[in-house]
Amino acid sequence: MRKNVLRTILAATALALIGVASASALKIEIDKTLVSATLSVAPRELPARGNAPVEVGSVTRIKTGDGSAPLVLSEILFMFDKHGSVDTKGLPVCTAAKLAETTPQVARKRCAGAIVGEGTGRAEVRLPGQAPTEISSPLTLFNAPPAKGMPSLLIHAYETVPSPRAVLVPVPIERISHGRYGFQVDIPVPEIAGGYGAPTLAKATIGKTWKRGGRTVGYVNAHCAGGRLQVSGKIRTTDGSMFPGTLTSPCRVGG
Repeated sequence: MRKNVLRTILAATALALIGVASASALKIEIDKTLVSATLSVAPRELPARGNAPVEVGSVTRIKTGDGSAPLVLSEILFMFDKHGSVDTKGLPVCTAAKLAETTPQVARKRCAGAIVGEGTGRAEVRLPGQAPTEISSPLTLFNAPPAKGMPSLLIHAYETVPSPRAVLVPVPIERISHGRYGFQVDIPVPEIAGGYGAPTLAKATIGKTWKRGGRTVGYVNAHCAGGRLQVSGKIRTTDGSMFPGTLTSPCRVGG
């Protein structure tokens, strides 16, 4: 069955702000499937100590060289650089109960204060007996209630095939201690279009700022250590194969 990695990739990319401090790109080829991802963070200059708010933009593409459907993905694991943070103090939260069965427009209106990122997802759907068709959806990232004392996201998407429905994906952020890495997300990949959908594109920007105590604070923050920050990812397919990749991005001290 086809799995929906659009939401997962977006979730992971949205969190990549923890570990990425400038533009970087990665390409992974799995059999006939090519996964490419680009991340850009502004500003590029970051403090050496203490975190500063950043905004992260991401574009992820999935395609095959011969026009066939991509491999089926079952899980994506990401570890992020420890030189960053997610700050939610004073930020409204949104719950799955508030977003159940909502369109993107209604969801964004209902939890406007909790929005920390927005984007677009696309997928190719191959229903039995029908020609392949592309569907797209706005993607919205909401600040969700903490999970085990750590921040979490709630991703909202909306699919129209085979019937309209809201898709909600909770994304907890775990704190780890693993060398360069201090944060982790491990997300099982859910279905799209009843199992007949395969992702083709996910893009988003995340980086909400707001005032607290008279100063500007950010949902995503980072500082520059050792001239680089990085994120490590692993993609697992349903046949048990694992494909790792690492994005290492340079940064410079300034600001």
